[in-house]
Formats: sequence, C-alpha cells, structure tokens
Amino acid sequence: MKKIIYSALALAPVLTFAQTLGNLSALVQDFGQIIGRIIPIMFALAIIYFFWGLVVFLRAAGDPKAQEAGRNQMIWGVVAIAVMLSIYGLVYWLQTNLGVTNNGAIQPPQVLGL
Repeated sequence: MKKIIYSALALAPVLTFAQTLGNLSALVQDFGQIIGRIIPIMFALAIIYFFWGLVVFLRAAGDPKAQEAGRNQMIWGVVAIAVMLSIYGLVYWLQTNLGVTNNGAIQPPQVLGL
C-alpha cells in the first residue's frame, strides 16, 4: 500500500499539470546519441583487447599457462568483435530491408493497385 501511495505522490505533478511526454522523447533521443557514440569506443576496446592478448601470447613463449591466458584473451576479443559486428549488421539489415529508419517510424508495405 505504501508503494502505491509513494508512486501516486511522485506522479502527482505530472497529473496535475497534464504534462506531455516531450521531455521523455528528448531523453530517449539523447540516450540514443550517447549509445551511438559509445559503439565505436566498444569496437576499439575489443580490438585493443585482442591485440593485448596477442602481446601476452607472444611474450609468454616458454610459459604454457601465460600462453593459455593470452589465447583466451584473443578468443574473447574475437568473440566480442563478432558479436558487435553481427548486431550492427542485423540493425543495418533491419533499417535497409524492412523499412525501419533512424527516426523509429516503420513504413508498412504497400499493396500495388489499392
């Protein structure tokens, strides 16, 4: 019961002033821009992680345990790059082939002659 009261009190200004969701859409757009700037940084970090694993692997020429650690870093670096590229490719495919644009509006398919 207390949760309902606290929620109602928190939402009271929104209900009282009948505010629109304009601020929410701006917040979502800002969040999308932040994510758009983080994606290249994540790609760069995955590539750096892979090459750091390569350096660890090459430096540990006689130590099998250190070579295993370097090999694992390289594997996880490749996995991270592959996952990010596949998600990026899926998003690109959705945008180009299914009519989903950057503004979020989905264009329904048209029936010819109607």
